[in-house]
Amino acid sequence: MSKTKLQVDPSHLVPAVLTPPISKSDAQRAMVLAHLTGAWPLPVLQEEPEQFLPADVRVIRRGIETLRLPPGPVRDVNCADGGAPFRILVTQAAVTPGAHVRLTGTPRLGERPHGALFDSLREALGPSGLVLTEGNPWPVEIHAPTKTGEPVFRVPGAQSSQYASSLLLGCAALYLRERRPWRVEIIGPLTSAGYLELTVSWLRRFGFTVQESEGRLEVTDYRAPERTPAMPGDWSSLGYLLLIAWHTGGSVERADLSSAHPDQALVRLVERAGLTTVAGPDNTLRMTGKAKDGLVASGKECPDLLPTLAALACVLPRPSTLTDVGVLRLKESDRLEGIRTLVDAFGGKTQLEGETLTIHPPTSHPSHFSMDSKEDHRLAMVAATLSVVSGVPLTLTGPECVEKSFPGFWRQLERAGVRLTS
Repeated sequence: MSKTKLQVDPSHLVPAVLTPPISKSDAQRAMVLAHLTGAWPLPVLQEEPEQFLPADVRVIRRGIETLRLPPGPVRDVNCADGGAPFRILVTQAAVTPGAHVRLTGTPRLGERPHGALFDSLREALGPSGLVLTEGNPWPVEIHAPTKTGEPVFRVPGAQSSQYASSLLLGCAALYLRERRPWRVEIIGPLTSAGYLELTVSWLRRFGFTVQESEGRLEVTDYRAPERTPAMPGDWSSLGYLLLIAWHTGGSVERADLSSAHPDQALVRLVERAGLTTVAGPDNTLRMTGKAKDGLVASGKECPDLLPTLAALACVLPRPSTLTDVGVLRLKESDRLEGIRTLVDAFGGKTQLEGETLTIHPPTSHPSHFSMDSKEDHRLAMVAATLSVVSGVPLTLTGPECVEKSFPGFWRQLERAGVRLTS
């Protein structure tokens, strides 16, 4: 089957105010907590046009609406390609008394690692009657028990912080159900700790007390907040838009600098390259400065930001270093190879030594470059971002995948003067 190709022409750029979608990472956590605490549905689900909601947000909404149905026959939830939605919904299904849910997704989602989460749920709830069966890879079928045992989930942290986040949201559900503390004990080092911190932040904003100690988080109390927390813009998407605004002289909005999202690290990381962000009124932000050095960033801190930084690295005057990059292999595609393919297509070079990737920008820009998204939304958007910040036309294969996190991405590029043709 032939794939769609999109021609990206950045030769007529103009300054513009660019708008990211709501943060899918924030929205996923907030939606679960709204469901648990009686604040469902979140106002943002009514206010944000359906076509602009990230696909992962729509997946979580479908899953929650399924769990809110009275107990009955097995219910089906298609998680599409959503790793975080799938992992969150697995736990929420397992802690909803009497729920019987069958989850499916794409082949790629089925290939991604989930075993540590399944093992943790079986260890904690299996003795009480949890049934969690795996297909090859689909479906994953869950029949939740009506009682529980020892109030603890134990899970390794090295592979993904999403497991701990999912289980901590499960602790919130169980606290409300049983009015006794529930905890998550993390075994070993934790990858992408910022996303777990984001989960803790949302629990507290919704009125939960979370006690933290080394390798342990415990939900110990709940007091309903006075109002439902507001939803910030998506910092992963702001990364693309902020770089585009830097090159075009524009700005971005919905840039909440108080957000706990790990990808807000962009604001700090670009300083090494000589770039500065300037905050304006009403959460607007712009980036100024002339690039003078390379970047240094870690996959342990902000794994989803690394492809964006790799695109920026291609137009910097000196090499950049990305560390702890192995985690990128386990995303919607092998993003480590995706980054190397992008740099190579643009005429640069990469050097991989263990978990460290060095990006050497090209000495001169090509007249054109091509990239296949491999159906990975971030690779599609970083390729287009590189096209804009370099002024080099791009032929992109598979542009539709941006729906997963940023359905309005191509409209934002057109707002900045980018010409798009099929």
